[in-house]
Amino acid sequence: MIYLMSAMPAAGSLVRLARRDAGLTQEQLARRMNTTQTAIARLERHDSNPRLSTLRRAVEATGARLTLDVQPAPSTANDDLDVDQLREHLRRSPAQRAAAHDRAYEETRGMVLAPRGGR
Repeated sequence: MIYLMSAMPAAGSLVRLARRDAGLTQEQLARRMNTTQTAIARLERHDSNPRLSTLRRAVEATGARLTLDVQPAPSTANDDLDVDQLREHLRRSPAQRAAAHDRAYEETRGMVLAPRGGR
């Protein structure tokens, strides 16, 4: 079974999932960890923020293994960039770019200032 979590606040949910998948009660997990059922209930709370060592102990007490993986985040820098449009603008002279800007400004201004239908 693979569990994914994006941040430590989800640790409680991770412990709860591992415990339930192992078919354990909170009391049974507590005995395996040499702690109390109340401590397990606190650990499983959504807002719990246990140390990594505690999280590892809890998951391993269910018979599962905790692994951490760091991966580079996908780049979103170019997601909104229209490269063809950029190339087209760069082929224009500065005067042509300024004229295109002025036209776009006037079109946008006209849309904003145009009376709305039905009013």
